[in-house]
Amino acid sequence: MIEQLNKAFESRVRLGIMAVLVVNEWVDHATLKELLGVTDGNLASHLSALEQLRYVQVRKRFIGRRPNTSYKSTEAGAQAFRDHLSAIERLLPKN
Repeated sequence: MIEQLNKAFESRVRLGIMAVLVVNEWVDHATLKELLGVTDGNLASHLSALEQLRYVQVRKRFIGRRPNTSYKSTEAGAQAFRDHLSAIERLLPKN
């Protein structure tokens, strides 16, 4: 059963990113950073890894004159995250 866990979500930061993104449409970088309590560099590296797996979609745009980067879970990412949570639940003892 443990082999059903997704290695992409071994990090608490990646778990946190996906937990936020699967329940929100788009979330900007600053909001994710604040919610997760991580540095810009740490967040960026985890988001990059999730983007390479095609679990996260990135949108870069300007709001007024300020750059804004937002993230959204892809359908594949949301499914992989749900599957990972299901695998964790199966590992827990049943009452």
